[in-house]
Amino acid sequence: MKKISLIAFLGLSFLAFSQKVSNTSADKTKSSKALITKAESDAEAKKRSVEEKAKLPKPYDPKADAEADLTKLIAQAKEEGKNIIIQAGGNWCIWCLRFNQYVQTTPELKGIVDAKYLYYHLNYSPDNKNEKVFAQYGNPGEKFGYPVFIVLDKDGNMIHIQRSDVLEEGKGYSFEKVKNFFNEWTPKS
Repeated sequence: MKKISLIAFLGLSFLAFSQKVSNTSADKTKSSKALITKAESDAEAKKRSVEEKAKLPKPYDPKADAEADLTKLIAQAKEEGKNIIIQAGGNWCIWCLRFNQYVQTTPELKGIVDAKYLYYHLNYSPDNKNEKVFAQYGNPGEKFGYPVFIVLDKDGNMIHIQRSDVLEEGKGYSFEKVKNFFNEWTPKS
């Protein structure tokens, strides 16, 4: 009886082990396929991003003298009674380009910006990091990433820093969130 029990135990153990090995091989195959599929989808996503970036307008000028530009904008803002929105980022940043395109091609948002703000694209890139200008505003790009928005009143005083991730929706931006952001920081009468 002991021999039969021992043989049964060994036989069942062998079956259980062979099942486990078999499942492990299947898991490895599935895992390999998943890694290949993920790598392919990552490569496709990167390709689509490069293609999208190539088609979007490039509003940032690495050669611009941001200090001089902002001095002129502040004088103009005083004259016109408008606030200033600084969109900090660079032409390398897909989310920066998407935001610019979204505002420029959405009539209601463009209308708010044109009526209430002066809009400036502050470049941050290896060519020109505009460190002195960013330092004036506490280097928000280092804290929040890009794009980041700096709102100045008509006198050039910083009144708000806006992270962009809270304005996002899916692979773009939320109309309501962006509209609320623009409306919240318009000049007060």
